[in-house]
Amino acid sequence: MTFSPDQDHVAAGNGGGVATLDPDELPAPAARSVPWLRIVVIAALIVVAIGLAYLRAGSGVVVTQAVVTGILIGGVYGLVAMGLTLIFGVLDIVNFAHGSFLALALFLTFGLTQAGLHVYLALAISVPAMFLLGVLVQRGILAGAMGKPLENQLLITLGISLIIENALLLFFGGNPRSVALSGDRGVPILGAVANLSRILAFLGALLLAGLLYLLLQRTRLGTAIRAVAANDTGAQLVGIDTRVIYAVTFAIGTACAGAAGTLVAPLVTIEPTTGSLFNIVAFVVVVLGGMGNVVGALVGGLIIGLAEQLGGIYLPGQSPLLSVFIVFVLVLFLRPQGLFRRSA
Repeated sequence: MTFSPDQDHVAAGNGGGVATLDPDELPAPAARSVPWLRIVVIAALIVVAIGLAYLRAGSGVVVTQAVVTGILIGGVYGLVAMGLTLIFGVLDIVNFAHGSFLALALFLTFGLTQAGLHVYLALAISVPAMFLLGVLVQRGILAGAMGKPLENQLLITLGISLIIENALLLFFGGNPRSVALSGDRGVPILGAVANLSRILAFLGALLLAGLLYLLLQRTRLGTAIRAVAANDTGAQLVGIDTRVIYAVTFAIGTACAGAAGTLVAPLVTIEPTTGSLFNIVAFVVVVLGGMGNVVGALVGGLIIGLAEQLGGIYLPGQSPLLSVFIVFVLVLFLRPQGLFRRSA
């Protein structure tokens, strides 16, 4: 699903309710051809990259391990990026606080597990809590920035990020923390070995991504969100309360970050700044898949996950982000609008 946000969002006016919009009343979208050639080219490049990695490493086990790990972590990257690109597609806001929301969910998950709750059962609390926080942040802080210059929005979200990180540092200190998954063990996959926690995080991310896609494509709320993303002024004219849609959309995006935070809690070191790395990668994924393209964000996450792991084979001893940004720069140079978004 691709959003095409109006570049000049206006302040929301008085609308009716989301329930007043009948999906059948929307004009039928123009038929869009599936970019099969682009998909085939991307798949071919991935196969070539894996083949060259085999030649570079001289060991099939090392490359298989990198591919399996890259796909598993890429699914989580995709979930984080889907929330970020959803917010951009509807609100036209670049949310620098997205990674900080993920860090907040990490600490919430840590606290819940310390209280005796299973880490994945914590999703039942962390996701609604982050959804509610998203509503409060959008209505209480960001609503006034709608329609204002881009730099205002950037500074506001950056300020929210700094407040969250420093609040976490103040209350929890700088000592690293971790969440243990009982029964975590290595699982053999095609000759590689992946931790059960990593596999569950990947499957959870795919499940939540699928639910988000169904929400956007098969529900009245999703129809309203897509209508606001396409033209917020027109959406108001057919009775959609855009203020509600802005708040709900930002809350859904924040909940995605919260879900990703809980899923990766057993995999990462929990610190106030942990979300910063995910924030950087999420922005890369969003641009790679096409700004506002939810499906492209998931595919982009898988590509970046592979690039990160295979980069360790091509460039041993270097930061994993080096290979990520090499891919990022190449895509920007060859296709600035992203892999799965049409030219303006």
